[in-house]
Amino acid sequence: MKATARDFASKATAAKGGFRICFLCGPDEAGASAAVAKVIAALPNAGERVYLNGQDLKGDPSRLVDEARSTSLFGDARHLVARVSGEDAHDALAAFCEIADRGEANDAWPVFVIASGATDKSRSAKLLLTRPDALVALFYPPDLKSMAADVGVMLGAAGLRYGGDLAERIARAAGLDVRLAQSEVDKLALYLNASPQDTRTADVTAWDAIGAKTDEDGFMPLVNVVLSGEARKLPGELARMRDVSINPVALTLALERRAAQLMSLAGQLRPGDNIARLLESNHVFFKDRPDIEKQLRRWNGPQMERLVERISALHRNLLTNSQTAELLLSQELTRIASAGTRR
Repeated sequence: MKATARDFASKATAAKGGFRICFLCGPDEAGASAAVAKVIAALPNAGERVYLNGQDLKGDPSRLVDEARSTSLFGDARHLVARVSGEDAHDALAAFCEIADRGEANDAWPVFVIASGATDKSRSAKLLLTRPDALVALFYPPDLKSMAADVGVMLGAAGLRYGGDLAERIARAAGLDVRLAQSEVDKLALYLNASPQDTRTADVTAWDAIGAKTDEDGFMPLVNVVLSGEARKLPGELARMRDVSINPVALTLALERRAAQLMSLAGQLRPGDNIARLLESNHVFFKDRPDIEKQLRRWNGPQMERLVERISALHRNLLTNSQTAELLLSQELTRIASAGTRR
């Protein structure tokens, strides 16, 4: 069965455990992760979480079946969350479908696969789309307008009354990442001691007191230098990264979000299209438009897909090698910027 990013959570929750596999693909990894968290929170008994990655499943396709049918140490419920790139989970999903068709997966734990770099046209998605026990959803990055609306819902749910452009400011500061936006709303509610039972008024003054630095103050100058192929400016930006202690993983998330945004916009471009008009129709923030237009001219479709895959791989590498994260990040950013320069 197929779902959209908007109705995935409601369909998965309404099924009350009827889906054995939820496959979330597309360039918006943040939105997919937030949707999975929402569905898992609604499970009557989510139990223990088992994490898997693309290398686990690609190297041992039977691992998914084994984990989905095994019990925890104390016999509690479980659920599986696999973060993969592209088609890394295809063989594992095929093996799972095979045992499910034989009636041997009736008691299997729910499986959530977040596949960045894959689409609803990928082999993995096609394997699941016609199955009544699987749900496939494609996630694209939101535009500023829709993200601001989502932030408004978050503010209301946290017991915060607001006005003006507060929701838009939070959305922009979070880089259109729903997870970061929720974190900022939670901090704001805590700062104002707000709750659904005891509402408070949130204003720009309160937000400025606790809000995260804006992209312009932090990540985006470096992100733009890398994706625009401005290799000569990179040493200065890397020095600034070290001087202001920018978190490597947070920077990589910002890089992922911009690459995902570029991939989404590139998918709408046709030969002869006016890029500036496309950016305006997609409500791209006006200050970002010159950089994004330059980057869209740097990377074409296949190159864009490889770029997204490399950044996703970098993210996973940083999480497993925290001691050398800054060095690994600097090396990969240099490679990406050099590739952009050649184009």
